[in-house]
Amino acid sequence: MVLLILATVAAVYMQGCDANAAAGRFASLLPHISDYHIFQGNPTSLTPANGYHLYELSTGLFTDYAEKQRLINVPEGATITATDNGLPDFPDGAILVKTFYYYNDKRDTSKGKRLIETRLLVKSNGQWNAGTYVWNKEQTEATLATGSSNTPVTWTNKEGTARNISYHIPSPKDCGTCHNTGNSLMPVGIKIRNLNINVVRDHDTINQLRYFQQTGIMKPADPANFAQLPAWQNTTLTLEERVRAYLDVNCAHCHNDKGSCSQSRLRFGWDVPFEDTRIAGNTNRIINMLSKGRMPRIGTTIIDEEAVALITTYLKTLK
Repeated sequence: MVLLILATVAAVYMQGCDANAAAGRFASLLPHISDYHIFQGNPTSLTPANGYHLYELSTGLFTDYAEKQRLINVPEGATITATDNGLPDFPDGAILVKTFYYYNDKRDTSKGKRLIETRLLVKSNGQWNAGTYVWNKEQTEATLATGSSNTPVTWTNKEGTARNISYHIPSPKDCGTCHNTGNSLMPVGIKIRNLNINVVRDHDTINQLRYFQQTGIMKPADPANFAQLPAWQNTTLTLEERVRAYLDVNCAHCHNDKGSCSQSRLRFGWDVPFEDTRIAGNTNRIINMLSKGRMPRIGTTIIDEEAVALITTYLKTLK
């Protein structure tokens, strides 16, 4: 949530984008989400079809309190490879699926949900193609978006408070803002350190990397050889661990040497030594940006209130 950036960075980034290449990648995507055969049965049940595997993250990206289902598909006979704590190597044909939805009432999920959008990253010829698919009112189909749009969303949170927002659905160009790495489109959250957690599959608890290996979509790798990103909402961890994990997932994809905020002095990656993050020298301005909900500049329309409070508390300890 905390991104400190000069106002000119967005313009500089857009000047560096290859619009023709982006348009070509966009054109290679299929027109409807059903063309990918991701779900079986009623789409609102979010039941993955054969070949699509659920994955979870230790710390996830904040998007206006939306719920998210994450799926991965790897072509038969191909595998992903863990090389370090960052992004694994994905084969051509790999598909990453993220569906954004809201429960009508988070106190009682049996009251149903509304699917808003499904975002795809599809790897072809060594490049990732990004597309956003918008669900219709009937919740039966999602269509590839050609531009951004807003849709009103209403839900009741766990405290029983009715929330109303104008949810922003990104355009293909918007996707490139956060997924930009050296002017190449890349995944963001699915790093090995963020996947290296225990999950429940078929009523049993198993390390997620081992589960991927059992399903045949990942080459053999010992989870003990890789780092584990903390879950930022784990209150048993230190303030610094929780905040650094949140910043890594929500901010570091732009605030790195090859990201769209490369001209900013701030670096938020989990593996960046603290003195190199330059957080300590910018606490006042970061808190000011937080209080105004200025960052991230895209992907959210409201503040992650719990995270803002946590990060502000941490920054004040540095002062």
